[in-house]
Amino acid sequence: MKLSLGLGVMLTAVLLVGCQSEQFQQTSEVSAQASQIKAHLRFLSDDLLEGRDTGARWHEIASLYIAAELEKYGLTPAGDDETYMQRVKFVQANIDQSSIKLSLIGSQGDMTLNYSKQFLTYPNPLEEVSRMTGKLVFVGYGIVAPELQHNDYQDIDVKGKVVVVLSCKPKSFPSEEGAHFGSNHEKHRHASENGAVGFITISTPTGEKVRPYQNLLNYLHTPAVRWLDKDGNASGVFPQIKGTAYFSKEAAELVFAGAQQNLEQIYAMLEKDESPKGFDLPLEIQLESTSSHKSISSPNVAAILEGSDPSLKNAYVVYSAHSDHIGFARTVKKDKINNGAMDNASGTSVMLETARLFSQLDERPKRSILFVAVTGEEKGLLGSDYYAQNPTVPMGSMIANVNLDMPILLYEFADVIAFGADHSDMKNSVAKAAEKIGLELSPDQALFTRSDYYSFVKQGIPSVFLVPGFKSADPEVDGSKQFSDFLKTNYHKPGDDFSQAFNWQAATKFTEVNYHIGLTLANQAQRSRWNEGDFFGDNFSK
Repeated sequence: MKLSLGLGVMLTAVLLVGCQSEQFQQTSEVSAQASQIKAHLRFLSDDLLEGRDTGARWHEIASLYIAAELEKYGLTPAGDDETYMQRVKFVQANIDQSSIKLSLIGSQGDMTLNYSKQFLTYPNPLEEVSRMTGKLVFVGYGIVAPELQHNDYQDIDVKGKVVVVLSCKPKSFPSEEGAHFGSNHEKHRHASENGAVGFITISTPTGEKVRPYQNLLNYLHTPAVRWLDKDGNASGVFPQIKGTAYFSKEAAELVFAGAQQNLEQIYAMLEKDESPKGFDLPLEIQLESTSSHKSISSPNVAAILEGSDPSLKNAYVVYSAHSDHIGFARTVKKDKINNGAMDNASGTSVMLETARLFSQLDERPKRSILFVAVTGEEKGLLGSDYYAQNPTVPMGSMIANVNLDMPILLYEFADVIAFGADHSDMKNSVAKAAEKIGLELSPDQALFTRSDYYSFVKQGIPSVFLVPGFKSADPEVDGSKQFSDFLKTNYHKPGDDFSQAFNWQAATKFTEVNYHIGLTLANQAQRSRWNEGDFFGDNFSK
């Protein structure tokens, strides 16, 4: 999972284990097998797969395993050329650290900033030699959100200039809509559309709490990866933006020294949730670097269980789970393999067991079920973005998405959280499915733009991302602590391996609730619909 989590603690009354188990046995129409999930997870997180990095041979082996399992269940291949694989081409860019130079030019002379200590910059997937130069102009958060009566570019000329943008978003913004408007992609898009040639992000107090500048140094050697369309064009980039950088507080203070407002005045406004107006800065900037480019490819794996209704079978309920992880860690420790057992061998294994349950039904659901194991999630939701824009089923035929990403299977949970459910009538479908096996549906925690289901949302497809909740079926177990401990100790680290204390009852329960969600969506009379007036439905529905 690629995320920055700040989930609140939600510990209230818990369900008794005996009552929970009895209800589970009485109402469950299918029975997931822990041995099946365990076997998948053991293989997918083994050291031999070396962390399943996108484009690596070991992710290819994982994808072949997933395809073989789906074939074993009798599912129809839904990849390219009647295979289970949809091949995705990528460009991978790596920056030459020694080539990076950045100068600020003002009336007092030139200032050369120290790379990594004062600023960070990134590989350019479009050009091997990057040169950015221009006058600096501050544009607040760099957000254009007419629905929220917010436009940081109003009455500001940034054509041919380099914009300086605050990280994050105003505190008053709704969390999920705000996550969309405050995303790097949207900010870069608006900068480009307004004529900017460069993009500088400055750290803020809120940004430091969420993602401290010091932590960003862990990603100095991370390549930039983008999928390529049929004409070889890179996705999700804006050619007009010639360079980008992220400034530390120390560097940001230099930028605002001598300006009409200094950094401390701006920070004081942010604390009061005021949005600073933009203004020209008394500096020019020069940034140059060199990147090397490499062509790689990696597969999405797709398969279909055909529906039984002659008409409704042409509509698809989509299960998605990312099969990639982040490969090797840069560490002096002996164990360097990021196995990705919880992230996301667990979600992929649950999806495979869900597919097996559907394949065993005597009477298939009315609508078809599409299973997609996507690549490149850890590189920026790339595989799901490619599939959602280039589906192997007819465009417009995918009517709902159920995403499986990093379920924390360390304790037997008594509730589930469905991120995104509040935006569509899928909330009712999820609640019904949870009730079937005695689970509560707890409130959404606003993680709407941080996993693969958002790729489907952007194509107008109602989607949910289900995770185990924090209420434990055992009053002696603190589910929230288990979740937090995983994030602190094992998330995106070599410790996320098969040796963790997996709770296989939790794994089977999680599989069955996901199965029931898909079954409900596939059989209900009406296809899933966005809520009336929902921001995402109104903006992305086709």
